[in-house]
Amino acid sequence: MTDFFNKVKQHFQNNLPFVIYKKPNTELINGLLQNDDKLNISQNLSESGFIFSSFDTNKKILIPKNNSQEISADFISESIILNSKIQSDINETDKNNFEFIVAKAIQEIENGIFSKVVLSRKEIIDLPNFDLSSLFIKLASSYPSAFTYCWFHHEIGLWMGATPESLLKVKLNKFQTEALAGTQLYQDSEEVLWHKKEKDEQQYVTDYIVEILSKSVCEIQISTPKTIKAGNLLHLKTEIQGIIHNNTNLKDLVLLLHPTPAVCGLPQIKAVHFINNYEGYNREFYAGYLGEINYNDTTETDLYVNLRCMQIQNNTENNKAHLYIGCGITKDSIPENEWFETVNKAMTLKNVLL
Repeated sequence: MTDFFNKVKQHFQNNLPFVIYKKPNTELINGLLQNDDKLNISQNLSESGFIFSSFDTNKKILIPKNNSQEISADFISESIILNSKIQSDINETDKNNFEFIVAKAIQEIENGIFSKVVLSRKEIIDLPNFDLSSLFIKLASSYPSAFTYCWFHHEIGLWMGATPESLLKVKLNKFQTEALAGTQLYQDSEEVLWHKKEKDEQQYVTDYIVEILSKSVCEIQISTPKTIKAGNLLHLKTEIQGIIHNNTNLKDLVLLLHPTPAVCGLPQIKAVHFINNYEGYNREFYAGYLGEINYNDTTETDLYVNLRCMQIQNNTENNKAHLYIGCGITKDSIPENEWFETVNKAMTLKNVLL
C-alpha cells in the first residue's frame, strides 16, 4: 500500500481533488486522482465517476472517471487496539440545548406534525499529528464492514468516514437498498433485545422506502430485520431489492430515496423544515450520499449514506476534526437517552482518532 498512499499524499500536497475508498468486507482500496483542480458538478447523475453530495443536494460534486487516474491496492489490515478508555467530556450547555430540541421534536410528534425526525449535532476535537494514510488505515481496519473513504477538493475540504449504511446499489435493471435504524452499544454479543422504540423506528424506514419505490420498481423483496455490528454499535437492518422499471433512471431513484427517514424523518418535507429551523448548524455533506455512479460497462452504481463522518481542518499548526452525529426521534424517545446515543456514536470515531 506504500506506493498507493505516496501517490495520494503527493496529489494532496498538490492541492488536487481525489477520493480513496474501501468497500465493506473487501480487501481492496480504490482511488480516483483528478487530473486538474476543476470543481465538477453532476447535473443528473448520468456521468461516470465518484459522487459526493451534500445533505440538501445543492452540491453534487463529481470526480469524473474520464479525467482521473485510477489507482488501487490490496488492503493490508492492521491490528488496531481501540482506545476504549476515552471519556467523553460532557458539555452541559451542548447537552441541555440538544435535549431541548429533542423535547421540542417529541412535542411536535405528539401534535401530529410528523412521526419521526432525525436530529444531529457537531463536535469539534483537536487532531494532533494528523496523517491521512494512517487515519484511513485505522478506520478501515477498525470497521471492516463499513464503507471507508477519504475525499478532498480544495474548494470543499477534506472529509473522511466509515459509514455502515448503503443508500442504493444498481446493476443493470436490478436495485438493492436497505432500512437501517435503531442503535445499541455492542457488549460482546449481537444477540440483543430490541425495544419498541428501536423496532418502530426501523419499521418506519422500511415502510417508507417500500411505499415511495412502489411506482418505480417491481418484484420487491423485503428481508426480515437483522442485527448488524458497526464498530462498537449495533443497528437493525432490513434489505430491500427488486427490478427497476424501464422508464426509471438513477436520478429518479436517488431523488426518491434521499433523504431517507434514517437521516431525515417522516413526512420528509415537515422533518426537513424542523431540522432547518432547530438544529442550528449546516449539515453540509453529513447525511448526504457518496459513491460510484455508472462505473463500468454494466453502469453499476454503489452509493452510501454519509454517516460516521468528519470534516478535517488540516493545517500545520492545529488540525481539528468536525464530527457529525445524529439520532432518530420518535414518540417514545427520551431526550437524555438520545443525547447519550450521540455520545456513543461520537465515540465510534474518537476511539480511532485519539
